[in-house]
Amino acid sequence: MMFSALFAPMDLGSVRIGNRFVHSATYEVMALETGEVTDRLIGRYRTLARGEVGLIIPGYLYVHSLGRAYRHETGIHDDRMIPGLTRLAGAVHEEGGKIVFQLAHAGRQTTKAMIGRTPLGPSGGDRDPFYFVKPRGMDGGQIQEAIRAFGAAARRAVEAGADGIQLHAAHGYLINQFLSPFFNRRKDEWGGSDENRFRFLGEILSEVKRETPQGMPILVKLNTHDHTPREGITPSLAATYAGRLSKLGIHGLEVSCGSGWYSFMNMCRGEVPVKELVTGLPLWKKPVGRLMLGRMAGKYGFEGGYNIEAAKRIKPVLGDTPLFVVGGMRKAAEMKKALEERYADGIAMSRPFIREPFLVRRIREGKTDASACVSCNRCLAAAANDIPVQCYCREFPASAR
Repeated sequence: MMFSALFAPMDLGSVRIGNRFVHSATYEVMALETGEVTDRLIGRYRTLARGEVGLIIPGYLYVHSLGRAYRHETGIHDDRMIPGLTRLAGAVHEEGGKIVFQLAHAGRQTTKAMIGRTPLGPSGGDRDPFYFVKPRGMDGGQIQEAIRAFGAAARRAVEAGADGIQLHAAHGYLINQFLSPFFNRRKDEWGGSDENRFRFLGEILSEVKRETPQGMPILVKLNTHDHTPREGITPSLAATYAGRLSKLGIHGLEVSCGSGWYSFMNMCRGEVPVKELVTGLPLWKKPVGRLMLGRMAGKYGFEGGYNIEAAKRIKPVLGDTPLFVVGGMRKAAEMKKALEERYADGIAMSRPFIREPFLVRRIREGKTDASACVSCNRCLAAAANDIPVQCYCREFPASAR
């Protein structure tokens, strides 16, 4: 088989993955407003498992009611979520797949309208450039509450039958906020140095390990570059954090980049769908939105494997810890090269699986050697408009206009 390296099995802790393909967590806009799983959400991941995606990581599950970022985000913050999550895990298992639940807390990257109070972050400070939210800095009790929430969510993941968990430490969410010098300006034990900024994630890992059986995969998604206005996480700092994570015994690291409100197009290179993104804005915000997004158009041209160089820098500090790379992976030959030259152990994708849920099977069967995704980003614009994620490359839904 020409691409045999892509179909070699891989062990993550006590779990064997059938190939090297990973569905990178993607906000689906498919949960109830209460956070509960729906049949549509289950159907999406059943299809991906049937399409032979080796490891499926659904969109971020919020661990605390104050950590909810979006209206139709899936929750794992309450025991009431367990029955639906059990159905989700069971559907993937019935198709022979493996599923890891991504645990997330929005921190400051949400709104008062969403959570009913001023959002919290490691530090107070400047308003964000999108919703103009000015967060409140967390006190010690609130930090400990968030840490315990991750542990409780891990317990629920175990009870629901997930094969593992992933901690979302990227894209501007709370763990990323603590890790980043841009967001975290504290001078106490939770900030002021690399070691102190890492403490929050380290404490979460300890809490999660107490709630999960030995050998259950614990993965982390880490930013290699925040792309914030002032320096945040850089590839050098990411390598420092990655080395710490490896020593703490995580079972896999996924590397990404960009911050949701400050540099979202660094996360998803390609076309800036200005018209579609502006559609969901309030009337008073549309002119500003058109101006800001219009200035971005043409500046984020698609690049193949745009996190590969950072992966090459981080891989040497990981030892035997597997590394997954996401971002612009489209051609099977490039994926194979990343594995054979040992700067990645797995290939994570999001948009290609939105367009082609059976992409992995088609590559295995020799029916294609590349994704058909053109990175128009209308699928992600749909999420911004509260429309369930699917490929809208040819026709953006009329309901969004």
